Amino acid sequence: MKDWVTRLLDWFERHQRRLPWRDDCRPYYVWLSEVMLQQTQVDTVIPYFERFIRAFPDVPALAAADQQAVLKLWEGLGYYSRARNLHKTAQLLVAQHDGELPGDIEALRRLPGFGPYTTAAVGSIAFGYPVPVVDGNVLRVFCRFWGIATDIRQPRLRTELQTRLTPFIAAAPPSAFNQAMMEVGALVCRPQAPRCNACPLQADCVAFQTGRTAELPVKSARKPVPHHQIVAGIVWKDEKFLLARRRQDQMLGGLWVFPGGKSKPGEAPATTLRREVHAKTGLRIRVGFPYCRVEHGYTHFKITLTAYRCEWRSGEAKALTSDEVRWVSLQEIGTYPLPKANHKVLEAVRDYERMQGNAG
Repeated sequence: MKDWVTRLLDWFERHQRRLPWRDDCRPYYVWLSEVMLQQTQVDTVIPYFERFIRAFPDVPALAAADQQAVLKLWEGLGYYSRARNLHKTAQLLVAQHDGELPGDIEALRRLPGFGPYTTAAVGSIAFGYPVPVVDGNVLRVFCRFWGIATDIRQPRLRTELQTRLTPFIAAAPPSAFNQAMMEVGALVCRPQAPRCNACPLQADCVAFQTGRTAELPVKSARKPVPHHQIVAGIVWKDEKFLLARRRQDQMLGGLWVFPGGKSKPGEAPATTLRREVHAKTGLRIRVGFPYCRVEHGYTHFKITLTAYRCEWRSGEAKALTSDEVRWVSLQEIGTYPLPKANHKVLEAVRDYERMQGNAG
C-alpha cells in the first residue's frame, strides 16, 4: 500500500465525523445518505436523514409509502427526482430483490437513480467493491494532489481520475478509502483556504509543493444562467384556492404548485396569468393584487416569481397540463408537498389572509 494511502486511512480513522449512516452502515442507510448528500451539505442532510428513517425504517416501508408522503418528507431538500427514484427503486427492490439492495455491482448499476457516483459509493461502502467514487471533493483533492490542470467541468476528467484511483482502492479497504477521500475534501482540502498543514496528503501533493493550491483545480466560468419572469395565481373560490400536482416527467414532478407560467417579453403579468391559468386549468379568473415577489434559483436558471391574489370567475377546474388539481384551504395545505419557492409564497398568503381575518 502506498504511503499516502496509509496516511489517508490513518487520518480518516482519527478525524472522521460521527454521522448517523456511519454509526449504522446497513446498505439501506448508505444508499439513502448518499442520495441525499448529492449537491447537499452534510449538516443539511442529517435532520432529513433522521426524519426519513423514522418514517421509513427499511426498504419495504419506503416501497409501501405513498409518493406524496415521500415527497413531503423530502420537501426543501431539492432535486426531487432523487426522492422519486428512491421510491421507485424501493418498489423494484421489493418486487425483484426481496426488499434488499443487491450486493452485485452490476445489479446496482441497473437500478433507477444509480449513476456512476451512487453505484461506486453504495457498492464500496455497503458491499466492499473496489470502485472509487469521484465527486466534487475527490476531483478537487486529486487535481491538487497530482497537479492536474484539466478543466474539472470536462467529463473525461472523472473517468481519468477513476482509472488512476482504481489500483489504490484495490489495495485498501474500499469503504474507508472512498469515505476518506471525500472527508479530506470536505474538511481539509476545501475550495478556498485549504488547511494544507492538517492534510495527510501534503507530503506528496504537487499543488502544495509548487504553490498552486489556489490555481487548482482549474474550473472554467459557468455560462450565464437564464432568468425568467414567472407569475402564479392564488385563485380563490369559496375560501379555498387551487393547487395543481405536476406531472411525474416534469421538473418538480409530484409536487403541488400554484397555477401560472412564464411571461412573454413585454406582456402584462395579468395577461400572462389569465392565459396560463385558463390553458392549464380551464378556469376564467379575475387577477387582483400581488401577494409577494420571490427570487429563487435552480441549477440551470433563476426565476422571479410574482404571486397574485385571484378570484374564480367561471369554469370547472381540470388537470389539463398536470396530474391533478384540487381546491385546498389554508388549514389543509400543510399536508401537501410544495417546492421551496411556493412555500415562500404561502408565507405571504398566510400573513395577508390572517390580517384580513380570512385564515384559521
